[in-house]
Amino acid sequence: MKKNFGAKPYTYPQPVFIIAAYGEDGVPDAMNAAWGGISESTEISMCLSPGHKTVKNILARKAFTVSMADAAHVVECDYVGIVSGNEVPDKLEKAGFHTTKAEFVDAPMIDELPMTLECKLVSYDAESCRMVGEIVNVCADERILDEDGKIDPMKLEPIVFDPVNSAYWKLGEKVGNAFKDGAKLK
Repeated sequence: MKKNFGAKPYTYPQPVFIIAAYGEDGVPDAMNAAWGGISESTEISMCLSPGHKTVKNILARKAFTVSMADAAHVVECDYVGIVSGNEVPDKLEKAGFHTTKAEFVDAPMIDELPMTLECKLVSYDAESCRMVGEIVNVCADERILDEDGKIDPMKLEPIVFDPVNSAYWKLGEKVGNAFKDGAKLK
């Protein structure tokens, strides 16, 4: 028998995104967000409320980066999510994060997080809180690449958000092959 929970934002897994942008003063800022995902082949969509300093910065600069939070930086990634840039303007520095300007957009990349999407703002609807970005580049630190030069999730160690238990989880083992295993049932 299944238990009903009602209308809740419960999906598994929910990726943990660290979204970064430069402020009007050029100071990098970042926030933690779990409500988002790929919405087209070169598009990412997220639910971000307009009060966030990072959202205001993105709207002003029309560019942002999205880094995958990883197991090695859980504390720092959670910190940028629970502290407001409106109140702590140097929260990236306090988290111990360092940044480098992205190559393809006017936004900061967090050096410590090994995988980043560079995005141009496509649209933002303050009423629904939906932000859409065009992915113009994906970059990854060589330390998380496999022998074929592809991103290795076991080396990346991305974390996911568990909304039911307010927890972060590290991804586990490979259990199948996409676009292949289901063919056994054809």
